Amino acid sequence: MSSGLILDETALVQLLKSHDQAAFRKLFDRYRQPVFVYSLNLLKSREAAEENVQDVFMKIWQMREKLDPQKSFKAFVFTIARNTAFNVLAKAASDEKLRERIFYASHELAQEADYSIRQDECKALRKQAMNALPEKRRQIFKMSRKDGMTYEEIGRELGISVHTVRNQMSKALETMRLILHEHDQAV
Repeated sequence: MSSGLILDETALVQLLKSHDQAAFRKLFDRYRQPVFVYSLNLLKSREAAEENVQDVFMKIWQMREKLDPQKSFKAFVFTIARNTAFNVLAKAASDEKLRERIFYASHELAQEADYSIRQDECKALRKQAMNALPEKRRQIFKMSRKDGMTYEEIGRELGISVHTVRNQMSKALETMRLILHEHDQAV
């Protein structure tokens, strides 16, 4: 942390002690996102993390007159964030509805991340399978699957028979199935 930032922060805390709302806003803007990420890691729920950020800064505003500008404001903010998050978790342990809400949000967050990872893996695997096809077969496959063309339309455009298009599509699908099957076996 640069000494300019430390002096700036010290001055902001001093102004905050004097009920300066603009100084509070600057400190809030500086620490809101890091406190949110920290809270999210502890609480595993976006909603609970957002509430925790609000609680943290509410407590800071209420305690503003007791702040010591010579001490690390950052350490103070994260200590409050940790303590308020632990209080939420302790309350959740005894409050069934809150426990379910936090568990559900945590589970939902994990599922979103898992789905995103699987979706990226599927895209990469499809691309790999497409690249394994010979050029002409890949072109026919794309025309059918991406462009939605019928076998007759593909045959006319490429100057080949419908029978050839059908055979090439069959071979393309078989190649892709084999690649997907190999991937499933490896996983």
